[in-house]
Amino acid sequence: MKLQELKKIQRLCFGYEDIAKVFGISPASAKVTASRYVRQGLLLRIKKNVYVRRDVWDASGMEEKFLFANLVQVPSYISLMTALAYYEATTQVLRDYFESVAIKRTKEIDLKGSVFRYTKVASGLYFGFKKEKGFFIATPEKAFLDAFYLMSYGRYSLDISALDEMKLDRDEVNRLSKKFPLRTRKMLKKYGYLKTA
Repeated sequence: MKLQELKKIQRLCFGYEDIAKVFGISPASAKVTASRYVRQGLLLRIKKNVYVRRDVWDASGMEEKFLFANLVQVPSYISLMTALAYYEATTQVLRDYFESVAIKRTKEIDLKGSVFRYTKVASGLYFGFKKEKGFFIATPEKAFLDAFYLMSYGRYSLDISALDEMKLDRDEVNRLSKKFPLRTRKMLKKYGYLKTA
């Protein structure tokens, strides 16, 4: 019965207000109900006042997890190896590990075995992403440059030998790289991705 009522909520993620509406109860009661359903395993709490049905979570594929990743920390976008793997630009795939770039803070959250990692970058580097199928994700070139940027500061490790360079537009890499610090451009030059540093 409870699950049937919850299934009336059409959204992937929802809050107390949605629970209050389908159950015909006050938002305060809905908050208590939500906590109880989390304990019973019917709901999973993504963050404060953001829930998903546990059956929906368990059936979620990569793209749904990308949507959840965007919600856990706002603003953020999928990037680094996760985005490169999505574009098939690397043979490295991290199972149930989702990397995002954010401007608030670096943090890692484990939700029922799925790890969401957020890496803070300078606000001036928060660009080069698009909305695709409802989630925000870096372009292949920006995901690549985000990785090199963090590597140039000793904050990331990317298996360069696993990259499929044919999936990257070199002219776009060159154009976007102009917004990155000199040490990042020097590292790109060292690995043969830039002609000038």
